[in-house]
Amino acid sequence: MLYRETKQMKRTPLYEVHKSLYAKFTEFGGWEMPLQYTSIVKEHLAVRNTVGLFDLSHMGEIDVKGQGANELVQKLCTNDVNRLIDGQVQYTLLCNENGGIVDDILIYRHADNDYTLVVNAANIEKDFTWIKTHNDTDAEVSDTSDDTVLIALQGPRSVDVLYRFTPENLVYEIKPFQFCVDQVAGSTGAISRTGYTGELGFELYVEASKAENLWNILYPTVIEEGGQPVGLGARDTLRLEAGLRLYGMDMDENTTPFEAGLGRFVKLDKDDFIGKDVLLAQKEKGDLKKKLVGFQMLDRAVARCGYDVYQNGNLIGKVTSGAPSPSLKCNIGFASISPNTEKSIEIDIRGELHPAKIVKVPFI
Repeated sequence: MLYRETKQMKRTPLYEVHKSLYAKFTEFGGWEMPLQYTSIVKEHLAVRNTVGLFDLSHMGEIDVKGQGANELVQKLCTNDVNRLIDGQVQYTLLCNENGGIVDDILIYRHADNDYTLVVNAANIEKDFTWIKTHNDTDAEVSDTSDDTVLIALQGPRSVDVLYRFTPENLVYEIKPFQFCVDQVAGSTGAISRTGYTGELGFELYVEASKAENLWNILYPTVIEEGGQPVGLGARDTLRLEAGLRLYGMDMDENTTPFEAGLGRFVKLDKDDFIGKDVLLAQKEKGDLKKKLVGFQMLDRAVARCGYDVYQNGNLIGKVTSGAPSPSLKCNIGFASISPNTEKSIEIDIRGELHPAKIVKVPFI
């Protein structure tokens, strides 16, 4: 077993390292993860200005390999997996028969009929079961999450850090949403460039047994470059500024991709996929029950997930994500509200209505 469990939460192989760095921990998706090491604001700005080092090993990895893998992933996903070539990564959605989002994932294509699906931490078991249940091919589906560690470098100086520990010029050859399998600090692993922060950055997938060694090699160089380790608190504010959704808050199985503002990742002109008929009808009729919008508070109040949103005295929806923006120095968020809403809204914060306005995303 390559993680350790408490009565309630799992821990990544880097748990003791985080303790040694005096991390404050939080529960997330059933995992005991670092919330912050210094402060959320300092860690956030480190990623924006220099570089941050993340342990994201709570994320799940599911391999789909063998004859029929192409067919299976194409049926499961809203995006067109057939457009991928070897070494490419694609953002896509798993939907149920009603068009609701089972999860948002990344697909890594290694070769023909050979894929890795990176799924959200809280959804590993659910996604694995979903994929196996809908597998009517000869493809082999395996959960490799416990054997895999994911360490990320994010920020403008991430390339300067990683350059020292990979073959010459490799980091400059990896384009956005591409990956390769090569050496990193003496370990073999997949190196990708997808990011969840809006910054230049890389993801390093290695065997769980290599985790502590890799972290300890990268950490001093990150500090040397003016960066620091980063917890889930800053990861949340970074992704929010970048206009990126979080599963379980901004979308779920009762939300369609169009209602989550993710319609561009639904390719209705491709072969049949789970939920296609419902999504096609929703697209053609344009009858969204709700829509996800970005908002900015017009005073100093902070709107959090679950707060009610009003317009002209009428309840029109709820906040799904909300936080102070360290980069913009104002308070921002996402809200799921009625379609055709005007730009001026109000948010109920502890019994008092506070003014806000709908804005375009990404926020930065």
